[in-house]
Amino acid sequence: MESNEKIRETVRRGYTEIAKNKSGCCCGSLSPQQLAEEIGYSKDELDILPDNANMGLSCGNPTALAGLKPGEFVLDLGSGGGFDVFIAAQKVGKDGFVIGTDMTAEMIVKARNSIKKFTEKTGLSNVEFRLGEIEHLPIEDKAIDVVISNCVINLSPDKPQVWREIALVLQPGGRVCVSDMALLELLAEKVKESAAALVGCISGAVLVSETEAMMKSAGLVNIKLTPKSYNMDILDGCNDQLYKAVSETLPKGKKLSDYVVSVDITALKRK
Repeated sequence: MESNEKIRETVRRGYTEIAKNKSGCCCGSLSPQQLAEEIGYSKDELDILPDNANMGLSCGNPTALAGLKPGEFVLDLGSGGGFDVFIAAQKVGKDGFVIGTDMTAEMIVKARNSIKKFTEKTGLSNVEFRLGEIEHLPIEDKAIDVVISNCVINLSPDKPQVWREIALVLQPGGRVCVSDMALLELLAEKVKESAAALVGCISGAVLVSETEAMMKSAGLVNIKLTPKSYNMDILDGCNDQLYKAVSETLPKGKKLSDYVVSVDITALKRK
């Protein structure tokens, strides 16, 4: 438990700095807008976002993966500045609702400060941001139609508990749609010990097969994990400290993309 709390505090400190704009995002030579378009967001989706909601912290587009429908209730795990929350809110419309939860108070403040601008742009008032850990969700059981998350679950020191929480808050027949990082091969121990790599969504990643086993254990069904062509090598030159720390641990001739992949994850809660 003590080790888990140390990991959470490391992640919280790192993302506090990102929220305060004191450190860079993991977006390579691309801007956050360009990265989002590269990994599947449309210009129309991005145009409705309040300023500063997109910090380039994504590794996929779970809102598209979820096929969100008007009237649905959605929960975003690790919502950061509200990027996917605001996009999902437009998709579910005035009869739907989207809750973002994040353990970093500065991210919650940043997201809440953007609500007014989102409402002015869209006419919608259907979002809320709650402070809380994804291992202990501040949501009632069976209250959510769709759980989404974008490059966050890999950061958790207790991933089995996260998947159990997801199963608890979903309504029977509800679905989970996640974009996350996963391993093709195990990384060197030095990478796992790196705080910079942890905040960069790398050292916390586990093998694809491990994620599937955790989801099954939580009682989820119809599980699909789809590795994508998202190129991890765009990290080169973005966060120099992170990429240098990781690349120095790799065998000669190997790249980060030989070990780490972005993966789309979908599943259902049994009815």
